This record gives sequence, C-alpha cells and structure tokens, in this order.
Amino acid sequence: MSRDPDLPEAPNRRLMLKSALAAGALTAVSGVAEAATPATPTTHATPAAPAEAPKAAPYVNPLVKQRADPHIHRHTDGFYYFTATVPEYDRIILRRSRTINGLTTAAESVIWRAHPTGDMAAHIWAPELHRIGGKWYIYFASAPSEDVWKIRIWVLENSNPNPFKGTWVEKGQIKTAWETFSLDATTFTLPQALDSARAGETPTGTRYLAWAQHEPGMDNNTAVWLSAMVNLWTLTGPQIRLSTPEYDWECVGFKVNEGPYVLQRNGRVFLTYSASATDHHYCIGLLTADADSDLMDPASWSKSPTPVFTSNDTTKQYGPGHNCFTVAEDGRTDVLVYHARQYKEITGDPLNDPNRHTRVQKLGWKPDGTPDFGVPVADTATTGGA
Repeated sequence: MSRDPDLPEAPNRRLMLKSALAAGALTAVSGVAEAATPATPTTHATPAAPAEAPKAAPYVNPLVKQRADPHIHRHTDGFYYFTATVPEYDRIILRRSRTINGLTTAAESVIWRAHPTGDMAAHIWAPELHRIGGKWYIYFASAPSEDVWKIRIWVLENSNPNPFKGTWVEKGQIKTAWETFSLDATTFTLPQALDSARAGETPTGTRYLAWAQHEPGMDNNTAVWLSAMVNLWTLTGPQIRLSTPEYDWECVGFKVNEGPYVLQRNGRVFLTYSASATDHHYCIGLLTADADSDLMDPASWSKSPTPVFTSNDTTKQYGPGHNCFTVAEDGRTDVLVYHARQYKEITGDPLNDPNRHTRVQKLGWKPDGTPDFGVPVADTATTGGA
C-alpha cells in the first residue's frame, strides 16, 4: 500500500480515508503503550510443546479475512504468530496458533493502538513481528494526525517472552536519509559464517533493514532500499537503492516498489517486493543476490524483468502482494503468505476496500534453485475449522 504526499494525487484522496481513521485510540503516555486487553476474552498461557511437529493439513483459504499485509513468524516455542494491517488502520493485532490453519480461528488481541493525536495516530500499516536478541520487535508504518500522508517507519519493543503480555515500548522512528514517505520495513541477517567471512565486517554479522521510500527528485512513489543497522531502530552507513519502478507492470496506477521481504535458500538471497497500485494490478517482483556477495553493492542484485506472482482469472484471485514467507509444520516446506482480493472491480480508492484477505500456499522450487511461486490458489471449496 503506497501513497506519497510529495507526488500529485486525486484531491479527495485524503478525505476518503479520514473517516476510517476516526476510530477510537488508546492514549500513549511518555512514549510507552501498554499491551491492550484483548477484545475477545482469551487465555494466552503457552501449552506444553508437542513431542513432535504436527502434520500440516491442506491450507484453508482465505486464511484470515480482511487482514492485509500479513506477517507470520514461526517461533521456537512452537507457535505461529500472525499480525497484519486492519481495514480501520488504527491498531496492531496479534494471533497465534500451533498450526498455520489454526490462525483462522485463533483469538485476536489488540496489542497496541494508534495515538489519539500527534505522531503514530493515522495509517497504521504493515506491522511485522520479529524475535531478536531475546526481545520482540514490531516494525510498522504510521502518520501524524495532522498530516495523514506523512507516513514514516516506527518500532515497538517488548522484553516479555510472551508478546501478548508485558509492555510495548515505543522506540521511535527509524531515521532514514530523507524525511519522505517511507514504510514497509523488514529486517534480516545473513548466516554468520557467510557474513563474517566478507572483508571488513565484524564476526558478529550484519543486520540489515529493507524498506520502501520516496527519493526526493525521483519520478516515482517508492523504491526499495537497504541499509545496515547499528541497533534494532537505528541505521548506519550508506543507504542503497535496490529497485525502483521501471517496467510497465511496476507503474500501473502508481509507480511503486514496496513491501520487501527476504528468503535465503540455495546459496542465494531472494528479496520479493510488491509493485503498482493496490487493485488487481498489484503483483510481486523478485530481486536475487548471491549470499556471499556484498549486499550493499547494488551490482550484487539482479531483478526479474517480469513479475513472479500476479492476479489470476482462473482462480479468481486479484492483486496478490505484500508477501512474507514462513515454514510449514514439518519444518522443511516453504510457505508463501500474501494478501489478495476475490474480485477485480473496486469502487473508489482500493485502500478503502477492506477485502484484502490473508492467504497461504506452498512455495515451490525450480531446478535452478529459484523459487516457483505458481499462481494464487483458488478459495477452499469447503471451509471448516482448522
């Protein structure tokens, strides 16, 4: 989901979203937001770990309705943790389940709400949950109440082992090279053995942040950027542009590269991103680099000239994008997580249409070791409990 206040847009675009942003918000005091009480009473006690990983049932799609920009984190405690953008753009939610299918019916808790005024009050978009260094972190985008398109990247931290408990501390905005429209942050590291072998780097390895941002003077909405991090909310060193919209399929409606996410397999680093407007033209592109290359050198990355995942009239899935990856219950099978709509025609701004549903499917692999995305699968014929 990309909009850039520095670029021309329809004059009523801001007005169309303000009504959705008027939902109630939880007051944050001194930069600290307490974990919210779940809307639905639920118990979050962690069950004993199973003796062996459960077998994965066929996936039920849509997995979670009206949840866009999904992120699923499979943690060492045996749970899948799910967060995503809600249609009201006013809060961050969290679910968990022992199985991927179980996320459909898992209780949903509100763990943080938008501020009533000021910073972090509008357009709460694309949260990602990560467990790093014994703490939980959420990267998300938001804007101040007085300028709802002044969207920037922010970070929350929780030191409690259970992310449904404890306090979500607001660590602040991630400062990039420019104060411009920026969103969709994700973080990753290379395996230490590879990373530390590269000249000039410390043996502890490098943590990276990839995100989308508008570059001043460029005729686009957003490009994909990469930087090393000095800590979980601070960038260091150069910030390099990995990809900018250049092909026709990246420039429909809006010139957008956004929603980056990394998958490391077969000696390579694959970075997916989403392109074009958030209607049925939305699709996924792919960047590739060798894992032992210098990721901070743009020449290390190659870009697919065609999208790798697009709308499909046969399966009736439209606008697949803003993906992440997880691993199935067997611990081996890669799973593609994304959102899509079940119809093509949309009245008004696609950002006002709530029906971007979270979907999952098995990710295949080609003989050359590159990912095979296939097509977005059709809805499950008969839905039932997970």
